[in-house]
Amino acid sequence: MTDYITGKLAVLTPTRAVIDNSGIGYVSEISLQTYQALEGKTEACVFIQSQVNPRDGSQVDYGFATREERELFRLITGVSGMGAASARMMLSSLSSEEFTQAILSEDINRIKSVKGLGAKTAQRLILELKDKIVKGDANVSSTLFSAERNAVAEEAEAALLMLGFTKANVGKAIQKILKTKPDSKVEEIIKAALQML
Repeated sequence: MTDYITGKLAVLTPTRAVIDNSGIGYVSEISLQTYQALEGKTEACVFIQSQVNPRDGSQVDYGFATREERELFRLITGVSGMGAASARMMLSSLSSEEFTQAILSEDINRIKSVKGLGAKTAQRLILELKDKIVKGDANVSSTLFSAERNAVAEEAEAALLMLGFTKANVGKAIQKILKTKPDSKVEEIIKAALQML
């Protein structure tokens, strides 16, 4: 089983990447999210998830620019009725953070906005994935928020430290705030933290 492939980015289209590693071209199907992350690069590392095509039994490798996106792909394909094509469409329509927030806030309309998904499928995704994302299954929640909300958290932390609070207490407060409201702005984090500290 392949975890990731690193090498020269030989071919890149909005749906496919070919990585040249030691003269061998490794093809992987990608989402628009990964395409945007790889665009303009000459060297790349893609994290691989192999899937078997149910129609003809052939193996298809899906490539992701980040481990977080791959973990979300695995979670989505683990939901009954959701195949690899649907998962890729979802991760092409919404960023990893947008998808995670839509699940956590139970935003059916946001999920339904993805082509080919109806209300029932959106509800099933929320029902089956909400607890997994909250608990941080497959490291999605913790890694995603630490990676994508890092700048906001750091800015809020710096401001609170300047006000004289200890780093340990500030860290705990910010973590708690971002867990319940992941899309908080810097000022919202600071206000909420001041009430807790």
